Amino acid sequence: MEKTQPDGFNTLICEEEFHAEERNSFRISNQSRQPVTLFTSGRRSRQAAVILVLLAGLLLILDVALGVHYSGLQETHLTLKDTEILEKDLGELHKQYETAVENIYAAQKQLDAEMNSQKETKWELEHQRKRTEDYKVLIEKVTQDLGKLRSQVTQISDGCTHCPPGWLFINLVCYYFSSNNAGLKSWQKAREFCQIYGGDLLVIDTKDKEKTIVNYLLNHAQNPSESRSAFWFGLRDSKEEGTWHWLDGTFLVEGYWKVGQPDDYHSNEDCAAVYPNENFFKAWNDLECGSRQNWICEKAPTYKFLNGTSNQ
Repeated sequence: MEKTQPDGFNTLICEEEFHAEERNSFRISNQSRQPVTLFTSGRRSRQAAVILVLLAGLLLILDVALGVHYSGLQETHLTLKDTEILEKDLGELHKQYETAVENIYAAQKQLDAEMNSQKETKWELEHQRKRTEDYKVLIEKVTQDLGKLRSQVTQISDGCTHCPPGWLFINLVCYYFSSNNAGLKSWQKAREFCQIYGGDLLVIDTKDKEKTIVNYLLNHAQNPSESRSAFWFGLRDSKEEGTWHWLDGTFLVEGYWKVGQPDDYHSNEDCAAVYPNENFFKAWNDLECGSRQNWICEKAPTYKFLNGTSNQ
């Protein structure tokens, strides 16, 4: 059998040789292939190990990277939280600042008020100092006048009579209260009696005077009839009905009339009389001027001095 070899030579071989050679070749071939297979398996194992190492390294890198990234996220989160806290603290500080500014403004306002108050106090002090000086001058003058009065008082007789006989000295004024025993008079006759002694019918132009007179009438009535008696005083409306005036022509300002008075009964009641009424605010009545009643006179007191002179 002829076989063509790869090297281009033709060789004749017998069939046995061929088979023997073929078996040897197969054996040799198997022997030569076995190391190659072992070599290939070891190589692949090393490659796998390298790959595993690389994968492990890559995983480590990824893990580190993820850790850094997470840490960065965590730091970023803490930073935002801190920022919120700082903003909150800043807001509180701003409020405290505003409060401090308001307190400063209020304190300044109070200080200004105190300064103004002190200024007014200073002005008042200056004013009071001036008044003190004025008072000193006035005191000196009053002292001098008092000295003059004292010198005159020593000249007054100890036994002097301030009021005419039968008259009463009340609140530095002389009063005469008529009684039933002395007789009754018309308004005009009563006035003439008062004028004889240098006085006139009573003028009741103040509440205190009204109270004093009415209380005296209540406390000094000599008999029950006098406790209901009317007493003429110096008030009338003879010129114009309803227009009451005093003896000097001045008009009545405040009256103390009984309830329903004055009523000008029978259109002929033009003179006023006072009664001893417990409620002195309701003690006056209008009566006919010609009717006979008690009366009250008043006059200034008379002072007699040792040298024989008087204040009349």
